[in-house]
Amino acid sequence: MIKNLFLYNSLIGEKVKFEPIASNNVGIYVCGPTVYSEVHLGNCRTFISFDVIVRYLKFLGYNVRYVRNITDAGHLENDADFGEDKISKKAKIEQLEPMEIVQKYTLDFHNVMSLFNTLPPSIEPTATGHIIEQIEMIKSIIKNGYAYEVNGSVYFDVKKYINDGYQYGKLSGRDIDELISGSRDLQGQQEKKNPSDFALWKNASKQHIMKWPSPWGTGFPGWHLECSAMGAKYLGDQIDIHGGGMDLKFPHHECEIAQGVSANNVDPVKYWMHANMLTLNGKRMSKSTGNTLLPEEIFSGENEILKKAFSPLVVRFFMLQAHYRSVLDFSSVALSASEKGFNKLMEAKKVLSNVKFVQKNINTELDSQIVNLIEACYKHMNDDFNTPQTIATLFELVSIVNTCNNANSFGEISKETFIYLQKTMNGFILDVLGLDNLDSQSNDKSAQLVELMLSIRNEAKNNKNYALSDQIRNQLNEIGITIKDGKEGTTYSIT
Repeated sequence: MIKNLFLYNSLIGEKVKFEPIASNNVGIYVCGPTVYSEVHLGNCRTFISFDVIVRYLKFLGYNVRYVRNITDAGHLENDADFGEDKISKKAKIEQLEPMEIVQKYTLDFHNVMSLFNTLPPSIEPTATGHIIEQIEMIKSIIKNGYAYEVNGSVYFDVKKYINDGYQYGKLSGRDIDELISGSRDLQGQQEKKNPSDFALWKNASKQHIMKWPSPWGTGFPGWHLECSAMGAKYLGDQIDIHGGGMDLKFPHHECEIAQGVSANNVDPVKYWMHANMLTLNGKRMSKSTGNTLLPEEIFSGENEILKKAFSPLVVRFFMLQAHYRSVLDFSSVALSASEKGFNKLMEAKKVLSNVKFVQKNINTELDSQIVNLIEACYKHMNDDFNTPQTIATLFELVSIVNTCNNANSFGEISKETFIYLQKTMNGFILDVLGLDNLDSQSNDKSAQLVELMLSIRNEAKNNKNYALSDQIRNQLNEIGITIKDGKEGTTYSIT
C-alpha cells in the first residue's frame, strides 16, 4: 500500500509528510490520564482521536508501538510545582489509600475507553512503576548542567537552557523574556533561581503520603518528568509522534522537550500532535458552572443537559465528524443527527455484506465513480487524518449502495470494484473509524426484538391477518424503523 501520509506538526505549525524514524516502525506516545477522578469527556475526545490515528497507521501497514501512560503520582493541583498531589488529596477525601484511588479510577478509565471501542495501548506504564528511570534521567540533566538541587528538590534551569542556545517556548509560542522575568509570588517560589524553572524532583514533607528515596532526599518526581522518562524507555530518545490535548502544550509538553534535549542531546519528538477541546451547548465545559458531562451520564441519559441517552459508538461517531484539531460542541441536536447518520452508515455496511453478487453488464461510469470515491477515502485520511471528509465520502458510497440495493443493480459494477467497495466500507468503518456496531448488549437485544416483531408480522401475513401486519409495520415506522418487503424477504433500516 502506498503511504503518502501528511500530518500537522504542532511544533512548526504546518502539515508535513510523515516519515518515521525507523522505516516501517512507528512509535507513538500519548499523555494518559491522572487517575484521581472519573475520566472527562474532553479527555475521551483526545484518546478517541489518537485511537483513530493509531488505527489508520496500522491500516496502512505500519508496525505501531503505542504507549499511553497512567499518571498515578506527582501531578499537583493546578499543574503547579507546589501544593498537594491530586491523588493524595482525593485519597484523604474518600478516606482511602492513594493506590486504592489509582485502582478505582484506572478501572473506570479502562471501562469507558472500552465502551468507546478504543484499542488498548501496546504499553501502559505508570509513574510509580518508573521512579528509578526518572531518577536516572534527573542525574543526566544535572550532569549536563541544566538542573540544580535546593533543599532536597531539583529544578530545571530554564535560563541556562536558553543561554546555551536552546528554545524554551518553541512549541507553545510563549514569550521567553516574560517567562524568565516573571515574578509570581507563589508558595515555595523562593527556592527557584527563576519563576520559569520547573520541578524535576520535589522534597516531600512528613505529611506527604506518596514519596520515595532519592539521591537528593525523600520526595516524588515532577509531573513533566514522568512522560519524558517513560517515553524514552519504551520508544527511544526520539519518538515519532507525541500526542495529547491542546491544554498540555504548556507547560507539560514544553517541559518535556527541554528535559529530553538536556538529558539526551536530541529533540525528544519528531512530530507533535494536539487534539482540540470540547464545548457543551456552545460554552466551555466547567465543573464550577455545572456545564459538564461524564460519559456515563450520556450513555444512561441521566443528565439535565441532553434530551435522551446516546450509545458510546454514536458519541464516538459524533466526535469523528469533526477534525481532531477543531473545537467540537456537544448538544442534543447534534448528537441526534449523528445517531441517524450512524445508523444509516451501519445499515449500508450490513446491506453490502449480505449482497449475493451476480455479474451483469458493467456500467463503466458507475464503476469509475466508486473507485474514485474509494481513493478519496485514503486521500482524506492521508491529509492529517481528516475524518469528517472521510465520513462524508463514505456517505456518498452509502448513497450508491442504497441505490444499487433498491434497483438490484450491484451486478453493474465489476467484481473487482465490488470487492474493493466491500473491503473499503468494512475497513474504514470498522478498522479505521472503530465503529463496530456491536457496541453493547442493548444493540444486540434491540436487533433481536426487531427480528422478533418481523417474525410475528410475517406470521400474521401468512394467516392473512393484514390488520395486525400493517399495525406492526406502522408502529415500527413511528419509532424510526422502516420495513421493506422484497422478493427475498423482509428487511428493515433504522432512520
